[in-house]
Amino acid sequence: MTVNEKKVKQSIRGDREALLFLLKQEKDKLYRTAYSYVRNEEDALDVFQQTVLLAIESIHQLREPKYFTTWLMKICINVSLGVLQKQKNVILIDELKFQSLSTEIATSDEKMDLLDAIYRLDEKYKTVLLLKYYEDLTFEQIAKVLGEPLGTVKSNGKRGLAKIKKTLKGVYIDERTKPI
Repeated sequence: MTVNEKKVKQSIRGDREALLFLLKQEKDKLYRTAYSYVRNEEDALDVFQQTVLLAIESIHQLREPKYFTTWLMKICINVSLGVLQKQKNVILIDELKFQSLSTEIATSDEKMDLLDAIYRLDEKYKTVLLLKYYEDLTFEQIAKVLGEPLGTVKSNGKRGLAKIKKTLKGVYIDERTKPI
């Protein structure tokens, strides 16, 4: 059993200091995730605070200590989506943070095309791609966070990428070098 799993078990039993220790370890990841969804500092801080509050209020409901981070990330995503639902402003990806999706994109026009393609995706595709390429989660971890079957998550990831590629039609370097 790891130190963090011990701290999680202590937290579940009501040890606030152990929970605060764990939350401090996850704060940067939570903030980045919140910011990538709501795209402004004020809302990201609100999401972060709501996530921490919900975690404090419901830590006793966590059944598997090894899934603490996954559980916390799911809370953050749900709070972020709730904020977006209220605002009706669904902009999920921060331009500078999503560069890992394609290191081949060279100009700002192409970056804008990529962002535009991402913004047009259905929520289920955006979320999978965000978690995969922004948070560097595996498909297995994403499935746990979203509470969906692994096959569904993989399909949504592949479909999302395919939709982006179809939308961009030739923006990728490998497509430009193919003979016509």
